[in-house]
Parts: sequence; C-alpha cells; structure tokens
Amino acid sequence: MARIEGVNLPRQKRIETALTYIYGIGLKTSQIILKAVDMDLNRRVKDLTDQDVSDIQNELKHYVIEGDLRKEVRQNIRRLQEINSYKGARHKKSLPVRGQRTKTNARTRKGPRGLAVAGKRKVAKK
Repeated sequence: MARIEGVNLPRQKRIETALTYIYGIGLKTSQIILKAVDMDLNRRVKDLTDQDVSDIQNELKHYVIEGDLRKEVRQNIRRLQEINSYKGARHKKSLPVRGQRTKTNARTRKGPRGLAVAGKRKVAKK
C-alpha cells in the first residue's frame, strides 16, 4: 500500500483515482501531477515502485494539500467569524452559508430534528 502525504492509497485503484484520496487533490489535479512526472494514468497503485512514489511526492510539494489546506480553510472561516460577516454568522449558527433555503431541506447542516415522543403532552402552567 503506497503512503503519500500521510494517506494510504488503495492498492487496487488506478493511480489517477487513488490520488484523489488526498485532501485537496481532485481528478483534474491528479492528472496534471501524473503528466508532470510522466506516468501512465492507468497504472495501479500496487504496481508503483518506490521511485514512482518519491517522484509523486516531490511533485506534490508544489501544492497546498492535507493538513496545511485544512488549517488554511479553518483560518479563513475563523476570520469570517471574527469580522462578523454574514458568512461568518452563518458558520457560527451551523446554517447553510451560500444562500440555500432552510425552511425545508438543509438537514445535513442543521442536524437531525427533535424526535417526537408518542403520547407525551406538555404540562400547562398554573
């Protein structure tokens, strides 16, 4: 199993697809990286030599990926929250940030609904 940037790549997948398991690398970026190191896109991860892995790692030094990218995204969100921007306020409230509707949908962002309990009634105040 090849380990690049702290990520174990799946052995049976093509290297083009396997590189997308690294945070910050999509399909297009993986194709660009593999062309830069002059490697076939159809090779499997299990067929890579140590030299191939080191070539890919050297090429990845030109990109912001994994921990550094996660840190940068976190800092950007924190900055938006500190300057009290609209987007920062939406992040604080765990609501959709990019203008999606919330009357219906948005369950992923808002979390599960409160569960209704059968037969339970609210007690009236005296």
